[in-house]
Amino acid sequence: MMGSLIDYWYYSGDDQYNKLVEQALLFQVGDTNDYMPRNQTLTEGNDDQGFWGLAVMSAAEYKFPDPPSDKPQWLALAQAVFNTQAGRWDTEHCNGGLRWQIFKWNQGFDYKNSISQACFFALGARLALYTGNNSYAEWAEKSWDWMIDVGFIDKYWRVIDGAHIGTNCTDHVPYQFSYNAGGFILGAAAMYNYTENPVWKDRLDNLLSASRVFFTGPDKNIMTEVACEPVDRCNLDQQSFKAYLSRWLAAITKWAPHTYDFVMPYLRASAVAAAKQCVGGNNKRMCGLKWNQDKYDGSTGVGQQMAAMEVTLACLIQDRPAPVSHGNGGTSKGNPGLGGGDMGRNEPKPPNYKPITAGDQAGAAILTIALLAALIIGIGWIFVDETSDKPPLEQFKCIQKSTKAAIVAVARTTPSRPIIEKGGFVINATSKRSSTSSVLENNQAIEAAAVRIGRVRSESVGTQRRLSNMPIGWPRQSSNVSNGIWLDTPELPSHTWQGSGIKGDIHGDSDGKS
Repeated sequence: MMGSLIDYWYYSGDDQYNKLVEQALLFQVGDTNDYMPRNQTLTEGNDDQGFWGLAVMSAAEYKFPDPPSDKPQWLALAQAVFNTQAGRWDTEHCNGGLRWQIFKWNQGFDYKNSISQACFFALGARLALYTGNNSYAEWAEKSWDWMIDVGFIDKYWRVIDGAHIGTNCTDHVPYQFSYNAGGFILGAAAMYNYTENPVWKDRLDNLLSASRVFFTGPDKNIMTEVACEPVDRCNLDQQSFKAYLSRWLAAITKWAPHTYDFVMPYLRASAVAAAKQCVGGNNKRMCGLKWNQDKYDGSTGVGQQMAAMEVTLACLIQDRPAPVSHGNGGTSKGNPGLGGGDMGRNEPKPPNYKPITAGDQAGAAILTIALLAALIIGIGWIFVDETSDKPPLEQFKCIQKSTKAAIVAVARTTPSRPIIEKGGFVINATSKRSSTSSVLENNQAIEAAAVRIGRVRSESVGTQRRLSNMPIGWPRQSSNVSNGIWLDTPELPSHTWQGSGIKGDIHGDSDGKS
């Protein structure tokens, strides 16, 4: 967006927004003046940082008013962005290239995409052209060669979106987005102007020819985001992509004038079509996305407004001055070493705390003691009886004595023994009996009980309700006790008794079998 507002000033001369643009461009520079502020560590990608770099590069080339001398300058900021990204060039995966994301935890850190390379490539080419430093051009060449080697620019000069490093960048995501092609068209034009090498002219012309895929309509001349627009799947970012292609197609005509006759018919037709879409909203000036249809498509957003403005401004490029350079009217000051503190960094910097002083330590100790004292007093206050005649201190002493007495009482208490109920008998689970007398005593106690254990009274005559969890008639097998229970006791002598109404041996069934 800041790039669009710089373009607005460049084309129109209207400076009413310049201070706002300057403030916005300087606000996000971060601690090391390279557009890596702490407030963007969860979202910033190499392409995001790259767009900030391209915006301040335009400010330097178009002589946008320079910031105050105590602030970082446009050219220096562009150099800082380039320096940090050059340090992230990743030869370990896919033999080169920039990852999409900067920070490891962001989704897309394992993805290398064309737009990150396009920003880096175009920024390097433009820095070489502005400063005359060939090191930037060498990096631009390196970036271009990698794009060809990995197949992100194919033999038909189509620029695909990217690939994941898990496949060594061989399984391509084949979608074509307009800003990918536009970024390499921009960089190729700058390299052609810098080197005057016909190889770069050939590359530029081939990229331009392949970019015709982004123009549709009856005459194939209306700019369209072909990967998402026809199927209504353009997300918030993709709605702005046509703004960048429009901006960069116009810009290259200053560095490679022979391209003017090729690009201008497309830009003019697209501008007319875009204007027909700018009739929406309550003010009837909101722009839609689908320029290849006459009826307003009903969509609104920053991306749509940027795209319509950029393609309209692009039609005025012939009357605007050419970009300046360091030896040709440029006033922005550079700093080739800026951004060194973030070179190659893919993790945010830790907080920059001041050293702890003796005063800090003393203050922390006093605060800790005060908090602990307040906590103790608060807990004690909970136990104070406001209705008591005793003072709080005496009540605290009583609480202390009561607490000790309670602990002693609990320690002396023996746990109750669990009772097991089975087959009409009550057995102490921890009892170890060695004679049959205990069994007889249990039976007598049960018979004398007001309500038999294992049975409950019922008002319906002849009916009974069981409490046992075991199946009816259990146990049936001869190996089990049919009229009693196994006792956790030593071997007992055979004894016949009547427990629940059926005679049987305590170690066998009713037939005396064991």
